[in-house]
Amino acid sequence: MRQDTLVSLLGGKRGAFDATAPLVVFVLTWLLTGNSIAWAAGASVTSAAAIAIMRLAQKRKPRAVILGLLSVAVAALIVLYTGRAQDILLPRIVSNAASALVWAGFIVFRRPLLGLIVGGLLGQRTHWRLDPALLRAYSLASWIWVAMYALRVAVLTPFWNSASDDLAVIGGGLAQILLSWPLLILCLAISGWVIKATLPDNHPGLRHPLTANSQLADS
Repeated sequence: MRQDTLVSLLGGKRGAFDATAPLVVFVLTWLLTGNSIAWAAGASVTSAAAIAIMRLAQKRKPRAVILGLLSVAVAALIVLYTGRAQDILLPRIVSNAASALVWAGFIVFRRPLLGLIVGGLLGQRTHWRLDPALLRAYSLASWIWVAMYALRVAVLTPFWNSASDDLAVIGGGLAQILLSWPLLILCLAISGWVIKATLPDNHPGLRHPLTANSQLADS
């Protein structure tokens, strides 16, 4: 294989499901209980706790599981405090805005997060940064992720600002589903295509960074 695809290196559906399921539970409970924020928040946290227990039993990383549960708990506390059901979207808007800024910042400082993630998965640490072609490819592909996070903010913010509770909660919930794993998988696929299109034809691929030492050995 000359070029590994990011879709095979980075999983997405399970994490996206874990993040989206509590929101779906919140929306459905809110509708079924006559717009009760208390019931919806409680059901959302309960579903997140159940998912956390299941993931821990599957030997998933405890840190990621706990952070996922805490994010749902924080969202529930916010809606209980403000009394606005649409505020369930607020933590997602803030987290995606922060993610866009972080990814962009790492690109500017020539440490694209996509390279750090894939390099870590491949056991390369930061050796890929010594390969100018790989550094450029990872940087360009990382902008796709910045765009993904920015798109989520742009779509969810109008729902959060809506004066209609039904539009905000139901529309925002549906938008979040569409912006979760389907968009993530699309982002992974486009990232892989960008890397493949950016690397020179004679480049050995993601698993084989061309450092000065390797080029000397080849010569």
